[in-house]
Amino acid sequence: MNSKSYGLEYGEDVLEIHKDAIKAGEHILIHDDVLATGGTAQAVCELVEELGGTVVQCNFIMELDFLNGRNKLQTTVASLLSY
Repeated sequence: MNSKSYGLEYGEDVLEIHKDAIKAGEHILIHDDVLATGGTAQAVCELVEELGGTVVQCNFIMELDFLNGRNKLQTTVASLLSY
């Protein structure tokens, strides 16, 4: 199991992924509901890369532009709604 700690607006949390969930060389799309500060999405991207995958895009339903979470992500970012 691989894990990654990341900061939240109000504390800290941990994401985990099985070591065999992603094979080296796989192209991965990340989907989430909200992009706020970018901490969760950044942690997911780092986990994918640690397992040898390549994040090709992060997609969100809503993005809170004023929190600049997009700036933490080193990939293409798309969102349906921006506030």
